[in-house]
Amino acid sequence: MLDDKDRIFKNLYGFDDWGLEGARRRGAWDGTKAIVDKGRDWIISEMKASGLRGRGGAGFPTGLKWSFMPKDNADGRPSYLVVNADESEPGTCKDREIMRHDPHLLVEGCLLAGVGMGAHVGYIYVRGEFIRERERLQAAIDQAYEAKLIGKDNIHGFPFDLYVHHGAGAYICGEETALLESLEGKKGQPRLKPPFPANVGLYGCPTTVNNVESIAVAPDILRRGAAWFAGIGRPNNVGTKLFCVSGHVEKPCNVEEAMGLTFRELVETHCGGIRGGWDNLLCVIPGGSSVPLVPAEQIRDAYMDFDTLRNLKSGLGTAAVIVMDKSTDIIAAIARLSYFYKHESCGQCTPCREGTGWMWRVMTRLIEGRAQKREIGMLLEVTTQVEGHTICALGDAAAWPIQGLIRHFRPEIERRIDEFSRNADNDRSADAMVAAE
Repeated sequence: MLDDKDRIFKNLYGFDDWGLEGARRRGAWDGTKAIVDKGRDWIISEMKASGLRGRGGAGFPTGLKWSFMPKDNADGRPSYLVVNADESEPGTCKDREIMRHDPHLLVEGCLLAGVGMGAHVGYIYVRGEFIRERERLQAAIDQAYEAKLIGKDNIHGFPFDLYVHHGAGAYICGEETALLESLEGKKGQPRLKPPFPANVGLYGCPTTVNNVESIAVAPDILRRGAAWFAGIGRPNNVGTKLFCVSGHVEKPCNVEEAMGLTFRELVETHCGGIRGGWDNLLCVIPGGSSVPLVPAEQIRDAYMDFDTLRNLKSGLGTAAVIVMDKSTDIIAAIARLSYFYKHESCGQCTPCREGTGWMWRVMTRLIEGRAQKREIGMLLEVTTQVEGHTICALGDAAAWPIQGLIRHFRPEIERRIDEFSRNADNDRSADAMVAAE
């Protein structure tokens, strides 16, 4: 469990002042110049030593990602930092709280990340539906400019400009290369990789795209030291993490906790337990809607970290924990997610464009059992033909929830098919009797 002294997001619930004065009282912008003066190499090595893994879902080591940026742009191209605030994954609601209640953590993090990557310009791409969040973030940036904390001639001696770009509400723009396309004013469609953004990114220049939470924790790591951050959590899964717990718990919440606490500890400490008690738990989607579900018996005492959940054939993702009790129609729930991915597909790749619609149509029939058992195997096969065969991971995100459903709840799907078949036979018998009379 996380001690209060180790918390990074001290105003997560907005009880204190979100502005510059409040942020400074909580420790932000303290000794920032000293960190900047230590230079690029020190910042990169400290971020690597901290063991921070990207908080946007993939869990890639942040310090390593920063180190991919070229050190000397002999060709004269500028480097860019882009922050992905297009938080559109169903179940995820952490980045919006950072932007609403503690935006200066993000602004300071952008400056320090810029120093670490040699980027003098940063862009924050905000989800289209986040209106108040964008306004609050822009106000914090304006305060930072006014106090000369950022800008061309700031007190830290590293020129750094920061801009907010408001998206138009497309889930696909959460994928980093689609985000870059949208930022350039084009249709939000993923790019082929390679080239990777670190070489050819925004406007054809070296670019690193990071999640809001990954950037917002950087100042505390650099201020308190990599060893402090690496000492929280479990091996290879260290530091603090924002968990968004929703669904059938007594008190849904956003909470900052140590990486690697168990699901039981998370729910009992912060959420008041499962609605109807632990025996009523059916399954959990542990990392946002794109990761496969984990049944109750496997998740109860599992560690909430990247490696444990990967071994359970799921993932920590964004740590958006969606809890479902036994009142849930699990097939209808996964069908609803299938509709979401069908709707949000950009249509660029044939397997995703055609496959997501096909999978959703089959899922709608499976809710009633209006199918044949061989179609379950066909559906599973189609998910494997979509998964891994698209430019971005949206195809995987559409396939994995269905794979998790079939892996753990195939008997329920078959039961509904049998029930529908029996009812259809009874209806036919009744019709035949009426006809005979």
